[in-house]
Amino acid sequence: MNTFKRLGAAALATALLATTATGAYADGKVLKFAHDNKTDPFENPAHACTAVFANIVEADTNGAIKVEVYPSNQLGSAAEHVQMVRDGLIQGTLTSTGAIASYYPRIDVLNLAFAFDSNASTYDVFDGPFGQALAEDVEKTLGDVVVLGFPDTGGFFAVTNSKRPIATLEDFKGIRIRTMALPAHQKIMQAMGAEAYPMAWGEVYAGLQTGVIDGQMNPVPTVTFSKFDEVQPYLTLTNHLFSPYTMMLSKSFWDELTPDEQKIVRYAAKSCVVASRGLSRVIEASDRGLKGLTGKMEITALSAEDREEFKKATQPVVINHVTETLGAEGVALLELFQQEVDKANTSRYME
Repeated sequence: MNTFKRLGAAALATALLATTATGAYADGKVLKFAHDNKTDPFENPAHACTAVFANIVEADTNGAIKVEVYPSNQLGSAAEHVQMVRDGLIQGTLTSTGAIASYYPRIDVLNLAFAFDSNASTYDVFDGPFGQALAEDVEKTLGDVVVLGFPDTGGFFAVTNSKRPIATLEDFKGIRIRTMALPAHQKIMQAMGAEAYPMAWGEVYAGLQTGVIDGQMNPVPTVTFSKFDEVQPYLTLTNHLFSPYTMMLSKSFWDELTPDEQKIVRYAAKSCVVASRGLSRVIEASDRGLKGLTGKMEITALSAEDREEFKKATQPVVINHVTETLGAEGVALLELFQQEVDKANTSRYME
């Protein structure tokens, strides 16, 4: 973020704090919610999520809680949103794994590459015992937030690049791929033979356009709404990571809510998660997904054999990273993650 944007964000944050201090809640409670995507609920899962959440909270509290959504990094970066929630400047945010990592390093356990067999498996894992354990651990570690769920960011990660089609580990060699500032992401790319290049999200398109980076990894809906097809001719459906948002509220705000209001906010958050998943799947199946990218990009899907080779190359480095850097708590969380993923991958619908 440049100096002028930082000054603008800081000024707005100061104004928000002043509003809170002078009695913004005099005529009801105000929930200021920030995220880093656009305002169209039909374009991206983040705003679909927040739009549904805001509608339910305002309607079912009969206006006692007003939700104000600040999209497109109006208040600063995603990482700054987390700090603002913790400081009580705003009351809620959706944060990416990269943005929360500096506050909660154990989020890296989610980066066990090639873990999930399907989107349905991700629902089981994040709605089940592992999701509950992760939420409780985030709350315990930060101490000043309440975690309400793990909305979909758009599905599994794919890789785009400007050099060549990628179908094997050999194809990754020498390609510079942008990653989030997450150690596990960098180790995964390096294990596949690529060069990992951490870069802020706002700089990615320009980096691809100018050749500072050769490629990036994100879900297909992100590829489409970010218009990466304009500067990237190759797309590989690696499906190597699922990286959900963490939906969190300020604990001080949460503690001010009545039990009935907390119940409404919780089921509004659950509906938010469902909306993010639904829109992600719709986009994937629409002209804004693979159908729309066909003809614009050369699309490659990994064979079962190559996927297994990718898995063998990447999973050990992530496990070693967790073991060496995240302590006993990180190892225990990773083991629970693996256990729940295995269970989800082998379960059957309506069994």
